[in-house]
Amino acid sequence: MLDQIIPKLPMRDKNATRNFYTNKLGFEDIGAQDFEGYLIVKKDQIEIHFFEHKTLNILENYGQVYIRVSNIDDVYLQFVNSGVPIHPNGSLELKPWMQKEFSILDPDHNLLTFGEAFT
Repeated sequence: MLDQIIPKLPMRDKNATRNFYTNKLGFEDIGAQDFEGYLIVKKDQIEIHFFEHKTLNILENYGQVYIRVSNIDDVYLQFVNSGVPIHPNGSLELKPWMQKEFSILDPDHNLLTFGEAFT
């Protein structure tokens, strides 16, 4: 039986990735041990793993994660108030598939889309 999915995304610089996710997005570094070239962060029920890819060309990175949230307006405002740049094509809006969504890019151009079902 399937219980959970945890995305693994590329990162060029562990310290930069850790800083972005912990200081800008409010995640916690939960790596029990500091493994070289690997990072684990968590916020609420969301866990994301990162693997080192020092030669990653960010313009060719297609890493993407869709994160379902509650109170998307609050999440959006929290990120904006923390100085997180919203993707130019990912402003907060209601999509035709009845999800209210917005998107951001992390330092390695992994696309994070946050969405909440609109009823």
